[in-house]
Amino acid sequence: MPELPEVEGVVRALAPAATGRTIREVTISDIVIQSKQLGKEAVLKGITTEDFIVEMAGMMIKDITRRSKYIYFHLLKDGNECLLVSHLGMTGAWFTVASLEEITELKFRKHAHVIFTMEDGGLLVYSDIRRFGEVRLVGCEADHPPLLKMAPEPFDAEACQHFLDMAATPKYARKPIKEVIMDGQVISGCGNIYATEALFKMAMHPARVTEQVSLKWKKELFAVIVAILQESIDAGGSSISDYRNINGEAGTMQDRLKMYGRKICFACGVSTESMKIAGRTSVYCPDCQK
Repeated sequence: MPELPEVEGVVRALAPAATGRTIREVTISDIVIQSKQLGKEAVLKGITTEDFIVEMAGMMIKDITRRSKYIYFHLLKDGNECLLVSHLGMTGAWFTVASLEEITELKFRKHAHVIFTMEDGGLLVYSDIRRFGEVRLVGCEADHPPLLKMAPEPFDAEACQHFLDMAATPKYARKPIKEVIMDGQVISGCGNIYATEALFKMAMHPARVTEQVSLKWKKELFAVIVAILQESIDAGGSSISDYRNINGEAGTMQDRLKMYGRKICFACGVSTESMKIAGRTSVYCPDCQK
């Protein structure tokens, strides 16, 4: 699943390509339409396809920003501002192209589910192979309360103290440290990849109980997480599985990962082990991480 660095890469590429353009019309894939008719919510969330098509026509994209793992399209229509929120899920991707044929990977071209035709004739396309992502139109963040529960951005001054405060609460104190740092209400944007890398760098076992981690080590762990997230942003994110930047571009952070997905420890050469934490596979070195 794309994490903060991957989403940041998408936003940095998407913003200059789409900001200032106006949407003329919207096309929704048959599979999403059928899903909505069956009372399900594949990709398009919280609104009917008919209402979405009407509401989005004439929208001008004022800006595109990132909040945690979400992409925010700031929109303007008839003097009214609103927000299109997108989460990439497992396999979501955005494309700015002249035609669908320009999407070179067939799997993304076949799964183009929301197609915005712009006034200039170009296309802004959301593709999602497994359809776990979402596109949601709201007036503002408060219209979708889960958005308000996200932790501060990890690069913000208050983010470390927020992490320390949350980690000390009864809800999190007895949980494994890996589960805590992957929780978006504790640290924004740190998922399985970068939590794995940070814990390896700290020589910390992913199942260590959070209240057993000293304040000093919590502070150091947070600083390591921030540094790894920044390193990945600079590298364009990790192109693992079906993650792509806009228009199919790949990042290079996957070449720098020292523990995630490895069978042999990068540091000591011992075979890695894995366990399930919060439903995710956690890879670690049984010798290096205690």
